[in-house]
Amino acid sequence: MLNEQGGVNGRKIALVSLDDGYSPPRTFEQTRRLIEQENVAFIFSSLGTPTGIVVHKYLNEHKVPQLFQSSGATFWADPAHFPWSIGWQPNYQTEGAIYGRYLLQHDPEARVAVLYQNDDAGRDYVAGFHLGLGEAAAKKMIVAVATYEVTDPTLDSQIVSLQGSGATVFFNNSTPKFAAQAIRKTYDIGWKPQQFLMSVATSVSAVMEPAGFEKGQGIITAQYLKDPNDAQWQSDPAMTDWLAFMKKYDPEGNLGDSFNVYGYTTAQTLAQLLRQCGDDLSRENIMKQAASLDLTLPLLLPGIRIHTSAQDFSPIKQMRLARFEGKQWVAFGDVIGE
Repeated sequence: MLNEQGGVNGRKIALVSLDDGYSPPRTFEQTRRLIEQENVAFIFSSLGTPTGIVVHKYLNEHKVPQLFQSSGATFWADPAHFPWSIGWQPNYQTEGAIYGRYLLQHDPEARVAVLYQNDDAGRDYVAGFHLGLGEAAAKKMIVAVATYEVTDPTLDSQIVSLQGSGATVFFNNSTPKFAAQAIRKTYDIGWKPQQFLMSVATSVSAVMEPAGFEKGQGIITAQYLKDPNDAQWQSDPAMTDWLAFMKKYDPEGNLGDSFNVYGYTTAQTLAQLLRQCGDDLSRENIMKQAASLDLTLPLLLPGIRIHTSAQDFSPIKQMRLARFEGKQWVAFGDVIGE
């Protein structure tokens, strides 16, 4: 779409996309190919925490911008040590802390069971949750913890174990496939805790529908993007523009999948960054502009903006809580965060 409109500052964008299969060794191999053979200007919005970390040092040593990594790990917000890497979405510690503070305020006597992926992303979420609760409350309230590996076939044993703790709250910190499994298993064994679900696993079409809509009622999450399944945005001009974009450029794309909103909005962020570069498309200036953003975008929730500086590599720092009702997420409360 951008190229049909004349590109950015009169220049067309050449997108080179290689598949790493979400396998860190292959990520390294494909990234080296992009840098050393394709001579790309930067890496844009690659998916994942383990896959991003494996090339983190390599890209910084070669002074290649690692822009808007699709991961909320705190690794992408460390300009002092990794000045060539920056994230985009709210980081997992920020999100985890939001859930912790909410729980402390609304259910301080809760008994909490925690499930998380056994990697840096999972540990970031749990660390943020602990921060939100505070050390004393965390020790008192968290009664059970279970982990899983991305290679595990199911989460059945972990869910049964967590139920056995007598927990009244379930912090479901799992990625989409496992989140759907956990929601379904929790319901099927008759466990009825208040559930909190991390934002990267809230796609209605990819998680909630496969889990079973009736099994996800009342789950709480946090949002920062407008949800295409939310009726309140049906007549919103930004959503209308996005739907027109999808119809023309991705007609087979799932209109109920919020990841398509995510991709569209990260691309808008990149377009603004390139506009700010003007005629200087050196890697140094690209990274300088990545650290000089201050904008709102149409599909961010009202009140949420993107802001970066040389000392601040966390573009989005606010979210809003939402509860699953019927077949959609319904936002409630105010925008919260830093």
